[in-house]
Amino acid sequence: MEWLKQLNQAIEYIESNLEDEISYDKAAKIACCSTYYFQRMFSYVAGIPLSEYIRRRRMTKAAFELQVSEEKVMDIGLKYGYDLPTSFNRAFQNVHGVAPTTARKEGTQLNAYPRINFSINVIGGENMSYRVERKGPIRIVGTRVPLKEDIEKNFQIVPKFWDKTLKSNLYSEICRLANQNPYGILGITVYKNPEEIYYYIAASSDKDAPEELVEYEIPSATWVIFECNGRFPESIQTVYKRFLTEWLPFSGYEYAELPDIEVYPINNRKLKSGYCEVWIAVKKSES
Repeated sequence: MEWLKQLNQAIEYIESNLEDEISYDKAAKIACCSTYYFQRMFSYVAGIPLSEYIRRRRMTKAAFELQVSEEKVMDIGLKYGYDLPTSFNRAFQNVHGVAPTTARKEGTQLNAYPRINFSINVIGGENMSYRVERKGPIRIVGTRVPLKEDIEKNFQIVPKFWDKTLKSNLYSEICRLANQNPYGILGITVYKNPEEIYYYIAASSDKDAPEELVEYEIPSATWVIFECNGRFPESIQTVYKRFLTEWLPFSGYEYAELPDIEVYPINNRKLKSGYCEVWIAVKKSES
């Protein structure tokens, strides 16, 4: 459960700095992972992007201050990082549905978002089917799109990329190349550094890569492989959340911060639901 403790320490840092600048790099360092993976893990566990969590928490505190203090609206906006009144007004309305000035009127309905605290909850003992395998390098061939460090933007980029690829001739070419394990159409996020983050739609293959496609090799690793059956992407996100909150804390493993692999049915251009697998690289815990 060490990583949940580290995640809570990162939240403590964020909560202590809601009125100041919050460094994602510092929060990630406290959580003992890279900035990109910290944002990614947070979004899976919390169900919202880190940026949205911070926005909601700041606007919750701003609403309380508007109701109990005599401070000017502009000064409260500045306190929570908004230099322009229009920016503060927009952020406040996105969270509360009303303007900051309206929040001071008696009877106005507002939204309060409490601080997140990560813990282990026993909620019914539902099983998680998994297996652990050690594999050598996995060579993938496919198409890719650049991602941002901002996870919230990636939630828009990836679905559009899937739609574009499924309608193109590249998809059939990727299906034809698939001949290695993990077998299927693979969705893979590869993080190299803040300037090089890519999402691949690819196949595991030992065939030559056509000119219009790119290849990448995932290093040797130990993989925990979860079975998943349901609607995409909701069922996939559920696997990641349960991995981080239910499986990982008691497993004796740590997250290896290698590309995660989502394995989808081959030759299925709809890709809306069905059986799939999630491959997550792990390493033996040092603690």
